[in-house]
Amino acid sequence: MMRIGVWVLLGCLPAVAQDGAELFRNHCSPCHRAGSSTSAPLPETLRSLPAQTIRTALETGKMRAQGTALSPAERNLVANYLGKAERPQTIPASASCSGAGALVRSAPAWNGWGADLTNSRFQKAPGLTRDNVPKLKLKWAFGYPGVTTAFGSPSVFGGRVFAGSADGTVYSLDAKSGCVHWTYRAADGVRTAITISDDGQAAYFGDLEGNVYGVNANTGALLWKTRADEHLYAEITGTPKLQAGRLYVPVSGGAEQVAAANPAFACCTFRGSMVALDARNGERLWKTYSVPDEPKVVGLNTAGTVSWGPSGAALWSSPTIDVQKKAVYAASGVNYSNPPTGTSDAILAFDMEKGRQLWSRQLLPADIFNFGCTTESHANCPPKPGRDADIGAPPVLRSLPGGRRILVVGAKSGTVYGLDPDQEGKPIWETKIASGGPQGGIMWGAAADEKLAYFAISDWDPGKPEAGGGMVAVDIATGKKVWAVPASKPTCLGTPGCSAAQPAPVTLIPGVLFAASLDGHIRAYEARAGAVVWDFDTRQEFQTVDGIAAHGGSINGSGPVVAQGMVFANSGYSRLPVMPGNVLLAFSVDGK
Repeated sequence: MMRIGVWVLLGCLPAVAQDGAELFRNHCSPCHRAGSSTSAPLPETLRSLPAQTIRTALETGKMRAQGTALSPAERNLVANYLGKAERPQTIPASASCSGAGALVRSAPAWNGWGADLTNSRFQKAPGLTRDNVPKLKLKWAFGYPGVTTAFGSPSVFGGRVFAGSADGTVYSLDAKSGCVHWTYRAADGVRTAITISDDGQAAYFGDLEGNVYGVNANTGALLWKTRADEHLYAEITGTPKLQAGRLYVPVSGGAEQVAAANPAFACCTFRGSMVALDARNGERLWKTYSVPDEPKVVGLNTAGTVSWGPSGAALWSSPTIDVQKKAVYAASGVNYSNPPTGTSDAILAFDMEKGRQLWSRQLLPADIFNFGCTTESHANCPPKPGRDADIGAPPVLRSLPGGRRILVVGAKSGTVYGLDPDQEGKPIWETKIASGGPQGGIMWGAAADEKLAYFAISDWDPGKPEAGGGMVAVDIATGKKVWAVPASKPTCLGTPGCSAAQPAPVTLIPGVLFAASLDGHIRAYEARAGAVVWDFDTRQEFQTVDGIAAHGGSINGSGPVVAQGMVFANSGYSRLPVMPGNVLLAFSVDGK
């Protein structure tokens, strides 16, 4: 949910260090171990990164504010102890496509994060049937160089696959072969999906420094670049939505929530926001904060550092567009500091034209949490911390019989809700389907057809690899559970980071669900009752079409996508202490 990579480790560093190994052992190893609840990556994952990646994070990347407290020699000490000396592999010229024909719109596509404006994640014409899903075979694998996480949801449009990488590189690949049409390097990691304009001329995405980009979809040439929010910790984690020439951009800031683990950090001043940009030139048309009041000094933390508030209510998932109401719906996260607000852990509605907040419906009040609550000092932790039960999954807009409509949304608390978008989010039903927790319940999103909504359960427990996971189907009209199946027993038991939890979003085609797991498996489930009809273990080494050494691992953040008879999925996640990886996989019935 929040940016938890190399910089979590570096937040542990004191100002002076004489020896990298001693520094890590004394100050950082308690966080970076199996079973830790801090969401920090494992030491072996950090050691697989190039030293230059860590150094860049300190000098010019997201850790630059913390890096200023260290001398250049100290930054080198940290980078050289943790990282590998060699630079990451580079993709050879032989991986480039031989032809560079113009991108031509072809339907059906999987354009952006949720397949449509309503975030249904329902591909109605997939080119696959229930009967041929069990015949899916690996067609090609593409390795992301120099990274240990593959989290940018693929998009499929015009015979190409577009995907962002944790190092900021955006790739345009041929859907059939995986060859490279072009690459573009953003300023920081790209975990949003890539959204393509209807005419196939432009591609849009955001990065983890809060920048939004428009590039030529045929060549990758930069058209424009706009900073959506000037806050140091602003980041774009939710995929912008494109509608009628405007990009609707959700702004998150989970990095500040993690920075609050440092008692000397003045927590917190970031506020989530929704920003509308002109898709032609990136001009900002409006910006509306999720927390209306500006933060001010509210006291001192227990270490004597100034405290600020209100803050938080980050928007870290893709918004939902309601063309009928001309509204944009977004899910918000927790407050980072006191005082609590009425817009955290809520569904917010914004007017598409002017950005005015139309209404908000808070589902989990007084949920104030930051990573100071995970430290011994608790310096920045509020006196009455909440459950950290953000609503990170975007709401799904569906129609009911009789012309009624409903927003269906799940929360990390393990509860799913049905809300009336035509009555300011008035609750229709709520159903508890999971235990919930900071990495529990519903993390990244549901899928829904006209009758049922389908959820994958996280309930991740770092100390219990067999805990969590499972699939649940709910009647969208009533909230009644129709079926539930437990997680498959993980085959990775004994491997650090192994888990049965299923935080990744679900994908639906007629008759079949696709879901992924932290155990590295992608599974297809029969939609009527949840029986597994296809299973692929990504936790292996792959021979890649670009010649990059690649392997799969835990799957989180993005789920499988389906278009034109093919299934595409990323594998590998190191931003929790789970199993890293760096591969994009493509499946088809005919295989290779």
